[in-house]
Amino acid sequence: MRPIAILSLSLSLLLTPTLTQAATATPFTPDDIAWLRRDSFGLNTAAVAQYRSLGRKQLLTKQLYDQLGDTLPAPIAAQIDRYEAFHTPLDQLLTSLQQEQQQLRTMPDGPEKQAATKAIQAHGNQVGLEAQQAALLHAIYGPNQLKEQLVWFWLNHFSVYAGKGRVRWELADYEQNAIRAHALGKFRDLVMATLQSPAMLEFLDNAQNAKGHANENYARELMELHTLGVNAGYTQQDVQQLALILTGVGIVPVDGKPQNFNPKMAPLVVRDGMFEFNPQRHDFSDKLLLGKTIKGSGYDEVKQAVDVIVRQPACAQFVSRKLAQYFVTDNPPPALVNKMAHTFQRTDGDIAQVVRVMFESRDLLGGTGKKFKDPSQFIISSVRLAYEDAPIVNAQPLVNWLNQLDQPLFGRITPDGWPLDGDAWSSSGQMAKRFDIAHAIGTGNNQLFTPLGSTSRAAGFPMLTTRLYYDAIDPYLSQATRDALAKATSQQEWNTFLLSSPDLNYR
Repeated sequence: MRPIAILSLSLSLLLTPTLTQAATATPFTPDDIAWLRRDSFGLNTAAVAQYRSLGRKQLLTKQLYDQLGDTLPAPIAAQIDRYEAFHTPLDQLLTSLQQEQQQLRTMPDGPEKQAATKAIQAHGNQVGLEAQQAALLHAIYGPNQLKEQLVWFWLNHFSVYAGKGRVRWELADYEQNAIRAHALGKFRDLVMATLQSPAMLEFLDNAQNAKGHANENYARELMELHTLGVNAGYTQQDVQQLALILTGVGIVPVDGKPQNFNPKMAPLVVRDGMFEFNPQRHDFSDKLLLGKTIKGSGYDEVKQAVDVIVRQPACAQFVSRKLAQYFVTDNPPPALVNKMAHTFQRTDGDIAQVVRVMFESRDLLGGTGKKFKDPSQFIISSVRLAYEDAPIVNAQPLVNWLNQLDQPLFGRITPDGWPLDGDAWSSSGQMAKRFDIAHAIGTGNNQLFTPLGSTSRAAGFPMLTTRLYYDAIDPYLSQATRDALAKATSQQEWNTFLLSSPDLNYR
């Protein structure tokens, strides 16, 4: 519904369904609604129409095979295309940054140098902000909502921190080329894509990992956080051996200096975009990883090591359980996790097939209890419901709201990602902040539709009493929520009560 309300309508008309509004072609069952709430970031008219048109089975198949595409509404796509982070190749961004930093080092101390330093910082912050905004806009408007959720899940699973080094400059490339491009493919390919990403290599210090100066940070997190989990049977020696395997795995230099490789090493250089395997920094000794001998051979060692790791039964269990935690319940049934893990191993880590098992399970439909929304799910679902027909022209409030709810995108300092359990996000302080955000969305006082640089605010508020509401939300509201809504004295207050209700804080 568009954010401009018809203010002349009486309050009773706004809050009371008409026969036309209440009429539906085919009533939804509770299972339909439960499934849709897990399949998407949040209900809106487009998601419901898609479900009615295709049916659950065909919709799931089209999503898993990525047949719905990533096409965004034209105004949203145009906005993202204007972002520097998305229309400028990463090598150009990093080269420009390098040149600015080199020029800064030649400047004498003083106000001019301070201003130049602030300008570089501001530029980096803007590029990072564009990556945040684009990810949120994709989540709100993306036609393949299951894929959008998986992109969000993998961004958290393979978490990077924007505040470290050049990472903020590399976020758009990371989201597009490492995560989004592999979100529904083979898990091994996703691991390799993150392994080759400059954002990951800088965040976990593998860009500094070289023969004689081994850095174990990435090797440890690759096994503990990305693939196997803690207590999965690997040892500190395995971490050390993996670190040696990863020596030389880094980023193409952008300092303008030529790289000279001796004739023996030159054929072993591997480059892919900004990724570089430098054999002159690599330890060519033989290694023993998880009981498997890996002969010193160069970059092929890395591919062999990832194969060994992702084919461990512990990897199938770990990844399957985390997926079930995100989509199903905080403590997923072991039987469901085992079935997903079996599919993971049988299909060589086919993410789409593992997700299919989960989405065809009865456990998804609430048999294990409701799943509390984390801050990003709460914000995205609220905006999807309130402003589905209104292209956002200013995504800054979305970023601000995530910050207010203590879940800034790319803002987790530690590499473990944000918690997946509801307890982490359901404190009284969190709930008070959610009410404030629901109020901002419900009253239209949020600047989402105010162009950047404008001092005026867009008028109006969303109309949530739509056919979608009466078809897919109203029949399933709790009595407590109904009682609260009955006490609303205006449409804006009614909107706020609905968006902040327990019913809409759960999936």
